[in-house]
Amino acid sequence: MPLLVMKFGGTSVADLDRIANAAKKVQKEVERGYDVIVIVSAMSGKTNELVGWVEGTSKLYDAREYDAVVASGENVTAGLMALRLQEMGVPARSWQGWQVPINTTSAHSAARFVSIPRENLDAKFAEGFKVAVVAGFQGISPEGRITTLGRGGSDTTAVAFAAAFGAERCDIYTDVDGVYTTDPRVSNKARKLDKIAFEEMLELASLGAKVLQTRSVELAMRYKVRLRVLSSFEDTDENSGTLVCDEEEIMESKVVSGVAFSREEAKITLFTIEDRPGVAQAIFGPLAEAGVNVDMIVQNISEKDYDERHAGAVTDMTFSCPVGQVERAKKAMEDAKARGEINYDELIIDTEVAKVSVVGIGMRSHAGVAARTFSALAAEGINIKVIATSEIKISVLIDRKYMELAVQALHDAFELEKA
Repeated sequence: MPLLVMKFGGTSVADLDRIANAAKKVQKEVERGYDVIVIVSAMSGKTNELVGWVEGTSKLYDAREYDAVVASGENVTAGLMALRLQEMGVPARSWQGWQVPINTTSAHSAARFVSIPRENLDAKFAEGFKVAVVAGFQGISPEGRITTLGRGGSDTTAVAFAAAFGAERCDIYTDVDGVYTTDPRVSNKARKLDKIAFEEMLELASLGAKVLQTRSVELAMRYKVRLRVLSSFEDTDENSGTLVCDEEEIMESKVVSGVAFSREEAKITLFTIEDRPGVAQAIFGPLAEAGVNVDMIVQNISEKDYDERHAGAVTDMTFSCPVGQVERAKKAMEDAKARGEINYDELIIDTEVAKVSVVGIGMRSHAGVAARTFSALAAEGINIKVIATSEIKISVLIDRKYMELAVQALHDAFELEKA
């Protein structure tokens, strides 16, 4: 039988009525002739509740017990979904991660997949079961302990199963009906895309789009798993949603496919540091050790061309990171200075910035994208603080108060409302 993987997020299984609604969608696929692996998240809000219980019990908790508690949310949903399908006459069975087994590393709360053997599920399908309902977000370590994959891990679980079982497609059901050119809450001209390339979706996911988890897109791109993003709350058919696929499946790409943004950004600048080999490592090594996710980086000639303290040239270094990691970054730099690894005159932090990015595989073959981007922002009087580019992306750091204006201006500039 052809195989389909269907994943339902927390809002899609938030209560018994929504689980019943999701089960009807699974039943339709069974009636079309598919064997189905269903990946479920915990019911909306349950994971936060479970995390709160752990933190309320132990501030310095054992990560192994954290995973044991937090993984239980998906187990409940899997059992309820299987029961609902059975009530509808669909032969279904629930599976926890250790029963499959989903083999992972031992990094509790941030585990990664090692392997997903097919034998156990294949045997059940051969017996006549049509649906395997698998608890997402979890697995089992080499030591036999329950592990979890980190937030958004159920998306990654779904893609991993699709790859392991050679599924025809992996359908991700969520509370939106597809991938849009930008967030419809920011621009009323946002348009749903019929198809988007893996690379574009990966960039959009990493730049702030919340539709799919970044790791799941990376895995889909590596194993060529066709993803479809659909709404749980609408009637759907084979043409619904947005297909995330290989670039070759898209006949003609627009120059820019979407505008992404990240509101919670910060800009940190170290003024007057020595301009010498190894200074970048002296800065970004401690930041990496402190767990700071550095994004955009700019090095430029300092306002002072010569520093008598160092008897040599000096430079300034600017980088961005999430607002929530600013204090960690500041401490890492101050500690590195105290150890004599780096020296700087001043450390300036700006927490009122946002990142806005235009993304599109069409950039590879079209000139003038940067010029149009900067022109659109200049026309609105928006000053650019930092610029970063890749083959299919241009990102700018701007004052946060102009973020929505920038998104709308860029959406208009590239006429993304047009198909």
